[in-house]
Amino acid sequence: MAEKTAYTVVDMHTAGEPVRIFTGGLPELAGETLLDRRRDAMDHHDHVRRRLMLEPRGHADMYGVWPTRASHPDAAMAVLFTHNEGYSTMCGHATIALGRYAVDQGLVTLGPDGADFVLECPCGPVTVHVHADADGAPGDVSFDSVPAFASHLDADVTVPEYGRIAVDVAYGGAFYVIVPASRLGLDLFATPYEQLLHAARAMTAAAREQLSVSHPDADDLGFIYGTILTDDVPPSSEAPSHNVCIFGGGQVDRSPTGSGVTARLALAHARGLIEPGQIRTFRGIAGVDFTAAVRGAAADGSVVVTVSGRGHYVGEARFVVEAGDPLADGVALPDELWGRR
Repeated sequence: MAEKTAYTVVDMHTAGEPVRIFTGGLPELAGETLLDRRRDAMDHHDHVRRRLMLEPRGHADMYGVWPTRASHPDAAMAVLFTHNEGYSTMCGHATIALGRYAVDQGLVTLGPDGADFVLECPCGPVTVHVHADADGAPGDVSFDSVPAFASHLDADVTVPEYGRIAVDVAYGGAFYVIVPASRLGLDLFATPYEQLLHAARAMTAAAREQLSVSHPDADDLGFIYGTILTDDVPPSSEAPSHNVCIFGGGQVDRSPTGSGVTARLALAHARGLIEPGQIRTFRGIAGVDFTAAVRGAAADGSVVVTVSGRGHYVGEARFVVEAGDPLADGVALPDELWGRR
């Protein structure tokens, strides 16, 4: 019988976007800080991410959470975020799911007024509030973002097939290019799905080549994570605003994207289009809403944004990796489909 390595996971989703929480079979990550442990995972243990994110155990749009020990003194838990291409610095939809998970695992105690705790993320500590439903069970989850800010306003990016496009870039725990689909000659509601994805992926690739981003606290945070195509609903409107977020290696977010919503509100605030306390609703491709509001602004122009949503359980699994399996570490079809001959 072939020797097997086993991993266990808990699967959840937030607004349709998967959250696979790694619960067993994990190596101990080395490093004093969470960013150190993120580098250790990337450099020495990336097979774990590949095995649990990619086919045949995952899929091209899978998303994961790798819990690890906390280095922040106030944190109830610390996590790395993973996806088909690598490791995110922040993930709002996963943070929302983790709020419920932390209560159910007994890491924090839920009272009549809910529960508050600190989640240590690669981008920094994030305050999470778990609301209590009428029956005392965990319900909606809110988190307060790390300082978010606009990085570029109306920056020109030349995109193959679309020409020179003015875009904005904002940071909400990760850097996103933010652009209305209409600016690319596309309709967020009528343009075929694959065409939207093609345009967003091309935009991300072009922006990574042509724009430079940096974060004041850590070089590890200074990269463009993805592109958010938006509708034309103005930030001052109370109507829901729809967006499609494509991140990492061209992965498609089913939710409105928590860090992306944060970036969108930071951008709206930088343009003077929204005031602190104004609640806005955002809708992703699965049709489930997040609500968000700017809590306040700092002297440097950065803002803290509160984002709210709800996570749901999907199941639990035990995966095995057999010795001798040629696809033991997973296969990323979008990356490897062509050029094998």
